Amino acid sequence: MKTFEEVECYKLGRELRKAVSKFCKTLPREEEYRLKDQIIRSSRSVTANISEGYGRHHHQENAQFCRTARGSLSETLHHLNTAQDEEYLADREYSELRKLLEETWKVLNGYILYLQKCAQSGVPRQPDN
Repeated sequence: MKTFEEVECYKLGRELRKAVSKFCKTLPREEEYRLKDQIIRSSRSVTANISEGYGRHHHQENAQFCRTARGSLSETLHHLNTAQDEEYLADREYSELRKLLEETWKVLNGYILYLQKCAQSGVPRQPDN
């Protein structure tokens, strides 16, 4: 891989971020600096942490940033639950966003496991070209 953009969990996180951003455009004005700001920040944090970890060039550090990204996925899910509870998010749209979030989570967990195995076995990180 040459860049973080090729990492599957980054690709899925990016799709989630874009979907969350699209949803946020439908939120009422009174949520501008509450729910909207929070969910945009948490969804952006997922891809930001995956990319930053990738740039560290060490499996252990990369895995740590990916665990932080996983925490941001949890926070994003909380905000989606809040949006549904407040009736800003229809059940169908909630289900679609949650499915994308869960797929991102699953792939991210696999990537973390891969990174941990590489670190344990002493596999060197390939330098970027």
